[in-house]
Amino acid sequence: MAEPNVQDKSVPDAGPGRLARGISEFLRSPGAAIGFITLVIICCLALLAPWISPQNPYDLMQLDIMDGRLPPGSESMTGLVYHLGTDSQGRDILSGILYGLRTSLLVGVLSAFAAAIIGTTTGLFAAYMGRRTETVIMRLVDLQLSFPTILMALMMLAVLGKGVINVVIALIIAEWATYARTVRGTALVEREKEYIEAARMLRLPGWRILFKHLLPNCIAPVIVIATMQVARAIGLEATLSFLGLGASVTEPSLGMLIATGYQYLLTGLYWISFFPGIALLVTIVAINLVGDRLRDVLNPRNVS
Repeated sequence: MAEPNVQDKSVPDAGPGRLARGISEFLRSPGAAIGFITLVIICCLALLAPWISPQNPYDLMQLDIMDGRLPPGSESMTGLVYHLGTDSQGRDILSGILYGLRTSLLVGVLSAFAAAIIGTTTGLFAAYMGRRTETVIMRLVDLQLSFPTILMALMMLAVLGKGVINVVIALIIAEWATYARTVRGTALVEREKEYIEAARMLRLPGWRILFKHLLPNCIAPVIVIATMQVARAIGLEATLSFLGLGASVTEPSLGMLIATGYQYLLTGLYWISFFPGIALLVTIVAINLVGDRLRDVLNPRNVS
């Protein structure tokens, strides 16, 4: 006998029609369109970095200390033009930015994705199980959120040590609670609706109710938070690297590039930090523009 459909038919923001309306609404915003196009270009540049970069800035065989601290537009003895200049070790700033984008985007996407999975699952269990389980989970979430994110990340890196992977782990630990609280609040409303009651009456397995019926109706805020979290994680990684606790000097990231050139700012060698800083700013702004528009589009109150 076929299983009855217990999806909530009263939800107005479900189905392909809403998706088409959402895409249309998203494209109507000039800011979001610019942010999306910019983000696509940034991602393409990062993915193609090994093929389009003038040099591999982390291959010692390609570096020449005699080319150190050259201003933008300088030409090396081999004929290579450094359009954005070089740092103190002779690394091409443009190549460093392209490789740094790869690391920064990787940190942002991995940490946001993993934190979303952990936090969403935890929030669903807290809302669905109720009573003692919910109390224990939410007290843990409250404790987690009582600490600033940067402080939690610093504490974790003090234990784990430097490195890109450790930064990702620290950011996951510091951010999962945000997803858990948001999803739990949404799921508390959804679990009282008729389609969840129908699923319970049919004695469907708990995991099926959670992930097939409850999760799809709680996913919109998770998408928005995850998008914003990517930008936040990129900024936090840059901050941690600038403080000397993030990526190591052998791991390219925008934060490490900025930190490398900071000591030369007062000597007039502005380009070592300036151009990576601009790349970091543009990346974060582009992601936030997309995230802001997603928040408006996925808000049920805005659906006619």
